[in-house]
Amino acid sequence: MNILKTRRRPLIFITLAVVVAVTVIVVLVIRANAMETVSPREERDRAASGVNVPSGQVDCRKVKCVALTFDGNPGKPTDRLLDLLEEYKAPATFFLEGRRIHKFPDVVRRIAKDGHEIGDHTWTHAVLTDVSDAQIRDELRRTARAISGLTGTEPTLMRPPQGRTDDRVSKVSKELGMAQVLWTVTAKDYETDDTALITKRVLDGVDRDGIILLHPLHKGTVPAMPSILKALSKQGYTFVTVSQLLAPSKAEPGKIYK
Repeated sequence: MNILKTRRRPLIFITLAVVVAVTVIVVLVIRANAMETVSPREERDRAASGVNVPSGQVDCRKVKCVALTFDGNPGKPTDRLLDLLEEYKAPATFFLEGRRIHKFPDVVRRIAKDGHEIGDHTWTHAVLTDVSDAQIRDELRRTARAISGLTGTEPTLMRPPQGRTDDRVSKVSKELGMAQVLWTVTAKDYETDDTALITKRVLDGVDRDGIILLHPLHKGTVPAMPSILKALSKQGYTFVTVSQLLAPSKAEPGKIYK
């Protein structure tokens, strides 16, 4: 028995050492892959002293701002959403997928015409951290060209699908002149059609300088918008685009904003 115990001790120590080593490696990998994000307030603070926002534009240093952002294809529900945004005087940022843009050209043109901002959400909604640099570049370039072809303006903002990004995605985004935009609040409207729950999740998570993520093509989202817009207006929020939220600074290509 004593011999068995003596033999077990080195095995226990070796096992513990392996567990510790693996844990350390995992922690180092997580830290290495943790991407630095910049908040809108931090970006605004970087602006030179005395620099003002353009005339007629909201100054979020002085006003309680929030940015509504919408991801996905510009399908039929988007027209109803645009009507609601117009009613509440709520400019927003739309991150569009490229593959169906030309099926709804009038919707895309209206988004731009109504004063909303359009960002790039890749061509096929590919998870960019799982594909090659060449595919990252192609996903973003094809969509940017499609948006430009309909609106005359190339996007300077992009949103990586699922919020998945890394150093390679940042490098290609910088090369293409696009900043990355994540979010601070999500209703997870892809999980539920319950408009009351979608509304609650947004209102529970929102804060000044927040970036709200929603998906117009999911059934519960657009029906939830009147309640969301009304409640946020009553709480004193001013609706702005992402670029307006960062003003008087400008989004820097490659950087991640949240």
